[in-house]
Amino acid sequence: MTATYTFDVFTSLDGFGAAGGDWTGYWGKQGPELLDHRLAVYDDDQRMVLGANTYRAFARMLESSTVESELRDAWVTRMLDLPTTVVSTTLEGPLDWPNASVASGDAVDVVARLKKESDLPLRSHGSLSMNRALMAAGLVDRVQVTLFPVITGQTGMERIFQGAADFDLELLETRTLDGRAQELIYRPSLH
Repeated sequence: MTATYTFDVFTSLDGFGAAGGDWTGYWGKQGPELLDHRLAVYDDDQRMVLGANTYRAFARMLESSTVESELRDAWVTRMLDLPTTVVSTTLEGPLDWPNASVASGDAVDVVARLKKESDLPLRSHGSLSMNRALMAAGLVDRVQVTLFPVITGQTGMERIFQGAADFDLELLETRTLDGRAQELIYRPSLH
């Protein structure tokens, strides 16, 4: 049986994964329904797959925070407890992350192997360039987009699909959270 792989990403309406300036996490648009839903999504047993850059960014963020801080929402704390594979050609273990190991090599090869071997579904939050490559290789089963109601034309950073191949998307699920954020789950296929 092949494990499913979900690319989970937050975005502004104009396609940025983050923003500078005075924007805060979630672009300041998080609410209790969003946070409860995120915890429910991460409450299921699954294996996280992160690229090296996303791992480094998460590790820096978590190092500078405490369990009580906004950066450590319950779903983020749960994510830390999940088994995690960090795909990298430069990092070496052990990693400063509970239950994490490094898989050295090309992400396409590593994830293809994980999909065959894992008893758990696979999920990646962020890791944009890695997930663009995995989508092009046909390894992403679901793209879970949480769309925040903001446009960050002046301060947007990290274009999510810049340089990606062309894809058709089949809408599988949709929900509105806190009356403003949209979660859209798609099945991608190369166009």
